[in-house]
This record gives sequence, structure tokens and C-alpha cells, in this order.
Amino acid sequence: MSKASLSLLNLAGVKPYQPKKGEEYMNESQLLHFKKILTAWHEQIVEEASRTVAHMRDEAANFPDPADRATQEEEFSLELRNRDRERRLMKKIESTLKKLDTDDFGYCDSCGEEIGIRRLEARPTADLCIDCKTLAEIREKQVAG
Repeated sequence: MSKASLSLLNLAGVKPYQPKKGEEYMNESQLLHFKKILTAWHEQIVEEASRTVAHMRDEAANFPDPADRATQEEEFSLELRNRDRERRLMKKIESTLKKLDTDDFGYCDSCGEEIGIRRLEARPTADLCIDCKTLAEIREKQVAG
């Protein structure tokens, strides 16, 4: 399991899900498990955005030296780009949380097959099974190449 997925599980305060023998896929306890992960991830991004706003407000200075001013502007620019990426991720997390409520979560949008617990723990916003995702990436490379 990747380090990022472990940190997501730690962030949510949960351990990797251990399915019980004969357990139905995407039952109530599994859905609750993923809801905890997604909610914690969403809250972390909101917190980071708040910290960024506070940091930029506190650190904004009108440096007399153009090089210092340029350095600060570049740092702010990088921070804002990261926040923009996270804003798009938040939309995907919110969309995934809605899927949890409509029983669409955990199934491939393309073929309808189960995505799988481990893949969802590694990438809770995944909407394609590994086979469909692999095919999509191959097609993407062919079009771009």
C-alpha cells in the first residue's frame, strides 16, 4: 500500500478495512469507513486553505528590494497553485461523498464492476476499476503521442 494512502487512513484515524468472510461488497460498515476517510481528507484541505489565507495575509510585505519582492510573489504563486489543485480535488471528494449516499460508490463508472477495497483506500475518489483505468491511460497516451 502506498505511503499516501496510509497517511489518508491515518488522517481519518482508521486502519485498513478487513472484510469479513462472506461480507457483501459496499455494505454499511464499508461505506462508513470510506465516508470517514473522505470527510477527514476534505476537512484537512479546508484547514490548509485557511492557513494559506492567514499566512499570505500575515507574511505580505512590501519589500524595497525587487528580488525579495519577486521571491515572495513566486512563493505566493506556488501556494495559490497548490490551493487551486486542492480546490479541484475538493470538488471530486464532494462528488464522491454524494456517490456514497446514492449507492454508486465503489463501482466502476465504465463497466459497473467492483473497484475494490484496497484500490479505494489508496484512491478514495477512484471512479474506474483498475482495468478500465489502465485502458483509459493507454488511450490517453495514444491520443497524446
